[in-house]
Amino acid sequence: MQLTPRRRSAAAIAAATVLNLPFGTLYAFSVLLKPLEAMLGVGRAETSAVFGFATITLTVGMNLAPRLYGALSPPRLALACGACSAGGLLLAAGAEGLAQFAIGYGVLFGLGAGVGFILVQQGVNQTVKGKIGLANGYVVGLFPLGAMLGAPLFGWAVAAFGLRPLLAGLALAVFAACAIGATLLRLAVIRMHDGGAEAAGSLDMRWALFLRLGSVFFLAASAGLMVMSQAAGIILAYGGTTALALAATSGITGAVAVARLAGGWLVDHFSVPRVAAGAHLWSFAGALVLTLWAGPAAALPALAMIGMGYGFVSGLTAAAIAQYWPKNAFGLIASRLYIAWCAAAIGLPVIAGLLYDRTQGYGGAVLIAAGVNVLGAFLAIGLPARARATAPA
Repeated sequence: MQLTPRRRSAAAIAAATVLNLPFGTLYAFSVLLKPLEAMLGVGRAETSAVFGFATITLTVGMNLAPRLYGALSPPRLALACGACSAGGLLLAAGAEGLAQFAIGYGVLFGLGAGVGFILVQQGVNQTVKGKIGLANGYVVGLFPLGAMLGAPLFGWAVAAFGLRPLLAGLALAVFAACAIGATLLRLAVIRMHDGGAEAAGSLDMRWALFLRLGSVFFLAASAGLMVMSQAAGIILAYGGTTALALAATSGITGAVAVARLAGGWLVDHFSVPRVAAGAHLWSFAGALVLTLWAGPAAALPALAMIGMGYGFVSGLTAAAIAQYWPKNAFGLIASRLYIAWCAAAIGLPVIAGLLYDRTQGYGGAVLIAAGVNVLGAFLAIGLPARARATAPA
């Protein structure tokens, strides 16, 4: 069945939606902190390291994706992602020690999620015409949206059945979602490289621009991922209840999802540096609120502001790639840029875990987050308003 261009775009977006939502539960990891510590007998620094390890393999998968979608058709690659991640979750469900859990969740689950994310993002950029910022904001917003939906389900499932059955059920959901995504990708008839556009292999990387954009993204992600990876623990540390901690995890990830969508949309209407600087300052304001009014009442809105600042930058970064570089190179540039996301995930979130183990609080980590947002706003001002690469190197 041959679909019209508009329906092909809709199928590509639907594939991205169904595939990324279960993978996005990675951002609900903070809900698993206490049951995981109890199950494996480890501390907060060790569990935070597992999240950091998962982000490393997620980034490795993102960088493998441009090579793999040149060798395998999008539907087959989607199925392979589902098999890899589901197998890892099943291994984690049966883990008797931290190493086995880290291999299952941190390696295999993250690897499949990373390949799948770039696969569908490249597919959307090859099929959607117009409002590409909004489309990219939507796609990157699916990960925190998955966490928003997953966090209350995780909390309920852990209480009702335990952590191991939860991980096994998530494995089934991931594989089913990838199978449905594969069917939608087949209907979309996605050509991962447009013959009428500049080839990725002839790309001028524009390294100064790439490094500045990557730094702006890295600094926003450092603060945002600290919040997203440990939101429940931070709320509890500031005196909140367990119910508030679960609600905060869901609410903050939902706010980040909306902010990612908004970040892409804003770049369709305003310049990248203006949006990026404003996003960092918004996040800084949240850190300032939590520092001056430390307590459960201020913690939830303040953490949401920090997370939203990261969300705005994440959405605008994907949209900026579409502005600054040719569309055939989108997956290549995005995968390399997400190395900054990986570095952020294994930086401040792990430092925050170490500081918590020493002080039983997050005040120092919040102050560090405020500092990196100020630096991020300064660097964002130097980004070009618009620059599209059209000539090969």
